[in-house]
Amino acid sequence: MSVLDTGVRNVRNVLRYTVGNGGLSNLSAMLSSRRVKEKASVIFFVDEFFKNETDVISRLEIQIEDEVVFVPTKNEPTTDIIDQIVDRLRGQGLAQPCAIVGMGGGITMDVAKAVSNLLTNEGKAEEYQGWDLVKAPGIYKIAIPTLSGTGAEATRTCVMTNKKTGLKLGMNSDFTVYDQIIMDPELTATVPRNQFFYTGMDAYIHCIEALAGQYRNPIGDAYSRETISLCRQVFLDEDMKSSANREKLMVASYLGGCAIATS
Repeated sequence: MSVLDTGVRNVRNVLRYTVGNGGLSNLSAMLSSRRVKEKASVIFFVDEFFKNETDVISRLEIQIEDEVVFVPTKNEPTTDIIDQIVDRLRGQGLAQPCAIVGMGGGITMDVAKAVSNLLTNEGKAEEYQGWDLVKAPGIYKIAIPTLSGTGAEATRTCVMTNKKTGLKLGMNSDFTVYDQIIMDPELTATVPRNQFFYTGMDAYIHCIEALAGQYRNPIGDAYSRETISLCRQVFLDEDMKSSANREKLMVASYLGGCAIATS
């Protein structure tokens, strides 16, 4: 068997994405096309870092019928937390929003993915930890990464810990993949330099793993090589956090997520 013959046959990627400074300004138009019903609501999952960042929050153009959930990011999400959020939204009559938006790092984007799936599939989050256990498409969802490196904006999984069993597993499904990504490098301008590097290294390491692993294929290899090249360009530049480099690392994060999901 060739090292590139992995059995990966039919891979789903994000359907649409935009890249570039000011991309966040496109969100309102994207959502307006989905607000076809009167008072159709959108649920926003936003990294708690932005709770007092009124300028950024105002750019989301949140409507009165919408719901905003500020996601704590000190610890990774648990199945219990996801269940609590889903139960609360259902209790508020928000079981069928027209869209879900996840804005933040990997934790926030994973929470948005998990809730999207659970709102359209009965049962508890722990029942969907595994491979292709989600049976129905989730709520339409948009990712707005504000950190670069985790690849959560690109992958078909959302990672959760089940405290009862101690298992940390993903909800791996084609239905977990985001429908739209807005990659706006302006949103990473305030990331501390060390954190910018550490999260960026996540993408780099994803691709070193993918290229060294036994589940490889030519497309995954191509994603990996380009991600590594972009990361090196950014990390070796004198101005690592320039606007151009922040855009490069945002693209590397997306491609790295595609690489690890494919490989």
